[in-house]
Amino acid sequence: MDGADTDQVLASKWDIPFALFTLARVAFGDLPLWAKATVFGLLGSGAVWTGISWLRGRRSRVR
Repeated sequence: MDGADTDQVLASKWDIPFALFTLARVAFGDLPLWAKATVFGLLGSGAVWTGISWLRGRRSRVR
C-alpha cells in the first residue's frame, strides 16, 4: 500500500455534533415556538434529572 487509498476517510471530532445539530434543526425547524419550548424543556428536565440521579448514586456508593 502506498498510502493513497481513498476508500477510507478520516472523520473529525466535530462530525457527530454537527450531524446531531443539523438533525435537530431540520426536525424542529418548522415547529411553532411553544412546541419547541415544550420539547426542549422536557429534554432539559430529563437531562437534569439524570444528572442528579447519577450524582446521588455516586455519593451513595462512596459511603
